[in-house]
Amino acid sequence: MPNGFIWSSVDEPHAARRREMLRTHPEIKELYGPCSRTKYVCTLLVGLQLSLAFLLRDAPWWLIVLVAYAVGGVINQALLLAIHELSHNLAFRKPWHNRVFGVFINLPVGVPVAETFRYYHLRHHIHQGDERLDTDIPTEFEARLLRHRASKLLWLSCQGFAYALRPLFVHPKKPGASEITNLLVQVAFNVAVFHFWGGKALAYLPISSLIVMGLHPIAGHYISEHYVFREGQETYSYYGPLNVLAFNVGYHNEHHDFPYVPGSRLPKLRAMAPEFYDGLLSHQSWTATLWNFVMSPSLGGYSRIKRRVERRRD
Repeated sequence: MPNGFIWSSVDEPHAARRREMLRTHPEIKELYGPCSRTKYVCTLLVGLQLSLAFLLRDAPWWLIVLVAYAVGGVINQALLLAIHELSHNLAFRKPWHNRVFGVFINLPVGVPVAETFRYYHLRHHIHQGDERLDTDIPTEFEARLLRHRASKLLWLSCQGFAYALRPLFVHPKKPGASEITNLLVQVAFNVAVFHFWGGKALAYLPISSLIVMGLHPIAGHYISEHYVFREGQETYSYYGPLNVLAFNVGYHNEHHDFPYVPGSRLPKLRAMAPEFYDGLLSHQSWTATLWNFVMSPSLGGYSRIKRRVERRRD
């Protein structure tokens, strides 16, 4: 088991690879820009999830949890990954359209995340591995905790809380007007669901979000993307069938190389330049990724690449 993070003295790999890929494959630029289908798919998912909440308003708790795991969690994870697409302005051409739509598709998630996620995720791309600005990396406390199978299993089951709380300790920020608006809209929506459909319908929504970020096959993408499974490799892709439910987030090397290519076109990106990806380790199964993370003594919270960045003093 590693006793510390893996430190790198070189820049994150994606900017350099992007330059080289554009030099040899300039046609990649044809893939840039929003995907027009995203808004329709998301609207359908919102309607489906709210319909399930309505139908479950008087259901027993065991059925609510079962549906949340089998169906609702998959829908909410898809919406969370759609918010990820929107943070890169990949549904509409105008950035503010993406942000407003993000607040809308955030509603079935149950907690306001769209605007806060946008802020931290864009910094994850720009400052990948930065010990202060990349809040995707576990804290020292988490890394020390994730040294045993039982603690890794417990942490995985509560990943949603870890991702929500970590920015408060690593890189806290004062909420802006957009985040406050996101919060107020979400609270108003939650109050309306509770008033008209009851507490069970309301509870079903955040339960779906939390359960899918825990011990769930789709949650494997949180581990597969940047935890080091091969020495020296910082980002990993997954090309399996679950990408259909996740806006192709498994194409993660491709996404970091070209964050302005929507998920629907990432398979085309890989097909255009296979020589840049065939030699990289990729995951075959998100479920297997979770299993290997728990069972392997060489994998844990320290299995992440970090880099220190010199900052100018004002």
